Amino acid sequence: MLIQHGIMLEDAGGDVQYVPISALKGTNLDDLVEAIVLQAELMDLKADYNGLVEGVVIESSSDQHRGKLATILVDRGTLRKGAILVAGTAWARVRAMFDDMKQTVSEVTPGNAVQLIGWRILPSPGDLILEMESEKKAQMVLKWREENLKKVKQEEEYSEISNKIEEHKKVYKAALEAKRKLGRYKVRREGPRQKEVVDTTELKLSVIIKGDVDGSVEAILDVLETYTNTECKLDVIHYGVGNVTTNDVELAEAFNAIIYSFNVGALKEAIDAAKDKKITIKRHNVIYKLVGDLKDEIEKLLPFQELEEIIGEANVMQQFDVTEGKKKVPVAGCLCTKGVLKKKAFFRLLREGEIIYEGTLESMRHLKTEVDSIKKDVECGLRLADSTVRYLPGDTIVCYIKKKEPRKSDWDPGF
Repeated sequence: MLIQHGIMLEDAGGDVQYVPISALKGTNLDDLVEAIVLQAELMDLKADYNGLVEGVVIESSSDQHRGKLATILVDRGTLRKGAILVAGTAWARVRAMFDDMKQTVSEVTPGNAVQLIGWRILPSPGDLILEMESEKKAQMVLKWREENLKKVKQEEEYSEISNKIEEHKKVYKAALEAKRKLGRYKVRREGPRQKEVVDTTELKLSVIIKGDVDGSVEAILDVLETYTNTECKLDVIHYGVGNVTTNDVELAEAFNAIIYSFNVGALKEAIDAAKDKKITIKRHNVIYKLVGDLKDEIEKLLPFQELEEIIGEANVMQQFDVTEGKKKVPVAGCLCTKGVLKKKAFFRLLREGEIIYEGTLESMRHLKTEVDSIKKDVECGLRLADSTVRYLPGDTIVCYIKKKEPRKSDWDPGF
């Protein structure tokens, strides 16, 4: 396979080294290091220990005791305490450096990695590090970079907003056209409720995610990918690093989205714009609380679930007929055995476990008096709304009410 791509290993007569390793078991890791050193010598790879430092950010994080930390790899120059570094739009005056054993070091030469503190804000992994001659020059570089970054970001976000708006317009128009072809239709819900027009618009929670560092945002996005419910979609329309801006608010307004910030705040102008446009900005610093907040918002969108609560039962002792107008109708002579029977509730007639009737009641009488309820151990006459139903001794009549309760999201993010 490698030969097909022009890679000839040493065993096959080529000049490419190979070392079989297992990071999991720690197999041949020393051999790998030796092979890398040998290859560097063969290629005569050398670094300049003099001049201003250059390097790259490997990872960045916040420590409760040490503050903002960044792990960097030095490519050029010798890094010492007090050096002024610029990485992206972040800068630092090196206050201390730590090796992989968490021991302080006084200087770092090319090819070595070190963890350093002194950052005003955290740089992003992959950012190029440059040493500056003075803090004044560092500020000039940062100002120039921030202005250019802001300009580029505004152009990108404007383009993104425009594209998303056009995309949603196309989807909306297509759905509207399909609805027109089908026509608007009506259904009657269970119970004596007024007819309602059914809206076929899908349920969706749109969100914008802003975080303090790339790692935080990626971690949140990984958790959001575990959401698989199709009844209510979770749509991340935008995500990024840094404070909430007015562009975020405009994007949220365009898509009716909620803005979630993680370990970052919002610019004053963004807060003012959000108040004016009635956009919600929610700030969190714990992922599971952010996810809990998202679940609450999703549950607000889910339709209520209809539950049944059994409030009473009665045994049918016999059927007897009563005259209503010019015809006779069947009535169940019953004894309430559990709970209470309420005339305005719903009733279910069971015969040997099979449902014979479900619906409302036409009449409830105790002796010859029409009543609204029957308590336990009291005899009564029950006439169901369907006069064709017949009763047999031993039948069971269950009385129940219907309740609507908020739905709970079944999203399990794994913690």
